[in-house]
Amino acid sequence: MWSEGSIKIGSDIFRYWVKHYDDGSQYGIDKGRISKLTLKRNGETVCNYDRGWDIEPADESTATALAILMKDYN
Repeated sequence: MWSEGSIKIGSDIFRYWVKHYDDGSQYGIDKGRISKLTLKRNGETVCNYDRGWDIEPADESTATALAILMKDYN
């Protein structure tokens, strides 16, 4: 299932897209339920996972947004 939305962290607004399943997988983040995830800030991709890390979070705001999505979907 795909989920999308936005998260506000401080003054940053992130758009996200997450592909998640009912059960964990070897392809999921930490072998969890999220197999694909994209976070964009101001139109720029700042975090991307597609069965492996393409772009890992590089700052605290992005890491916080990822942690929220991990709690909600993983």
